[in-house]
Amino acid sequence: MKFLLFQAMLICVGLNVALGQGVVSGTIVDSKNQPLPDVSISIQSLNKGTTSDGLGRFSLHNIPPGTYDVSVTSLGYGAQQKSVIVTETPVIIKISLEQGELMLADVVITDQLNKQINTISQVDIKLRPVNTSQDILRMVPGLFIAQHAGGGKSEQIFLRGFDIDHGTDINLEVDGLPVNMVSHAHGQGYSDLHFLIPELIGKVDFNKGPYTADKGNFTTAGYASFYTKNVLDQNMVKVEGGRFGTLRNVNAINIFNSSEGVWQKNLYVASEYFRTDGYFEANQNFNRLNLNAKYNAYRDDKEALSIGISTFNSRWDASGQVPVRAIKDGSIARFGSIDPTEGGETSRTNAWIKYTNTQDNGGVFENQLSFSKYDFYLVSNFTFFLNDPINGDQITQSESRNIYSYRGSYTRSTNLGSKILQSELGAGFRYDDVNDIHLYHTKSRKQFLDDVARGDVDETNLFAYVNETLTLSDKLSLNAAVRLDHFTFNYVDALTPLYNRQSVSKAVVSPKLNVSYDLSQSVNLFAKTGIGFHSNDTRVVVAQNGNEILPSAFGADIGANFKVGNKLVVSTALWMLDLEQEFVYVGDEGIVEPSGETQRRGLDVSMRYQALPWLYVDTDVNVTNPKAKGAPEGEDHIPLAPTFTSIGGLSVKFQNGFSGSLRYRYLGDRAANEDNSVVAEGYFLMDAVLKYTRKSFEVSFAAENILDEEWNEAQFDTESRLENEVDPVSEIHFTPGTPFFFKAGITFFF
Repeated sequence: MKFLLFQAMLICVGLNVALGQGVVSGTIVDSKNQPLPDVSISIQSLNKGTTSDGLGRFSLHNIPPGTYDVSVTSLGYGAQQKSVIVTETPVIIKISLEQGELMLADVVITDQLNKQINTISQVDIKLRPVNTSQDILRMVPGLFIAQHAGGGKSEQIFLRGFDIDHGTDINLEVDGLPVNMVSHAHGQGYSDLHFLIPELIGKVDFNKGPYTADKGNFTTAGYASFYTKNVLDQNMVKVEGGRFGTLRNVNAINIFNSSEGVWQKNLYVASEYFRTDGYFEANQNFNRLNLNAKYNAYRDDKEALSIGISTFNSRWDASGQVPVRAIKDGSIARFGSIDPTEGGETSRTNAWIKYTNTQDNGGVFENQLSFSKYDFYLVSNFTFFLNDPINGDQITQSESRNIYSYRGSYTRSTNLGSKILQSELGAGFRYDDVNDIHLYHTKSRKQFLDDVARGDVDETNLFAYVNETLTLSDKLSLNAAVRLDHFTFNYVDALTPLYNRQSVSKAVVSPKLNVSYDLSQSVNLFAKTGIGFHSNDTRVVVAQNGNEILPSAFGADIGANFKVGNKLVVSTALWMLDLEQEFVYVGDEGIVEPSGETQRRGLDVSMRYQALPWLYVDTDVNVTNPKAKGAPEGEDHIPLAPTFTSIGGLSVKFQNGFSGSLRYRYLGDRAANEDNSVVAEGYFLMDAVLKYTRKSFEVSFAAENILDEEWNEAQFDTESRLENEVDPVSEIHFTPGTPFFFKAGITFFF
């Protein structure tokens, strides 16, 4: 009781101190009257600053009476300054920003705990060209991808010393929709982003490590959230064509964009068709179709409603991974195949609705309800004739699932004298209804031989979190959060003679603690700590009776974001991440294998530099030391874990309409097995883009691997046996990377 009275006295004292202080608040919108988040608003004479939220709103508190200039800056928009007279009565302003030149001088280094979008990603979305669906993931600094099954399969992902496979240790979302697939037929966390049309991306948010409470399952190495535009800048029709029978068409049209009373409403539709024969000897026959529609309604800074519908289908043939020995002895050419009947087909249909409402007390309710219908069919052959010397080892994996999800949150800021407490409460669920998840032995893609595993999965994730951010001063902020996730795993094995529903429940608690300190107007220091996790496949959970099935990741980052002058922006971090022992379901074999404890230590550096008004330089360098705990020295390598990566390039933007970029990707050699006796070779590649843009049209030319390097994309140390071999051989199996490729396109705006 005495403690509560003491706290009340402190608050009263703080409130008395704040008497006579003013508030400047308002809303930032663009030229289409759409709210702009993460705009920097500052009163430089007082060294006070903040950023706008998802509804474009901002508040500057504890302003002494007087006349001040409020500066408003945002990347890609013209900066504005507004003079205000502050009294004890709150000052409310509304500012509309017009699109302008990309100037790194407009980047403001502020408290990163309250920003909705990472500073570096704001620069990259304006700077880096996105030409393919693969480029979408490359927007995350330090993230590398590899494709190894004909272009239609989800990419293999590498980040922070993790071979993430198809998404086990990175949380991916699009407009709040979960992308990672739990208990997937091919692999846990499987993430296929091919349903996202690159031209529709409006912003990208990412964070490395398990430090954010609103991100749950799979958030160990980090997360990436992609958001489509609320309204198109203009209507467009794009046609592209290139080598290897490549053709792409994108259409995006605003159906309406109007104001009715206080409501701003708009609707657009978009489509993408892509096809290619591929560069392999066997025709890839890859076809993909995307359809998308999005409706938005916005009322001042009070309410916002978004509705999205999309559908996607792709099918392809694949040449698969090939062993080095088959190329060396001339059995096949570099772009040949051992089993050319591999391939697949997948589809996904999404529908979601999101409603945001502001209360009279300033609190914000946000609710989103989502549904996805997903089908998957994949044919692979990794070992050729190792297990079945007569028919071969081809496998087929398939499933059909419905995903139902809801997430809600309530956020409110409270003044505690000179301090500000921002509180966020969140809760939700995700339910995966997976029918006929199937692994079976096939021949030539058509002939069924025998079942390996088959059943039905029901998996439910209930979650809740509390997130508190206390701004102690204009320089120092603290964030403390805790998240609770509860899982229920159900599996019915279709290959057993009697019906038996196996069910296991488990919960995990994930605390976070983060600190941000603005050393100056140009330097922000931060320290982040937290625990994250990824769930295991339901078939692992029931096999292990719930033991070691929610492995935790323990992470810590310490670093800085800073500007040097008005032209250079740098982000650095020293980090560590330890992952607990777990058991993993191997979807390609239908077995459970142990995976030991691991530790990773690393350094990330990202730099964005505007050398001239029209010339930009960017680079990301990532160094990691990944080790398996408890293994003997020299035998503690983590297979395929990257140790050194770098991405960067030069970009130019001229006022006469010409723009272009020259970009590189470097991945260093890395161990392919535990003792590093087998090495996955690294590579250095260069790509280029050139565009000429006018008001009504744009002409583009893009080239990949302009040096025409022979490089190995996906690589694995695999034991296999060819049809004419007596004994199996263990060596590198790989998918050859894209040779020199170019495409040209024309886009019409109207």
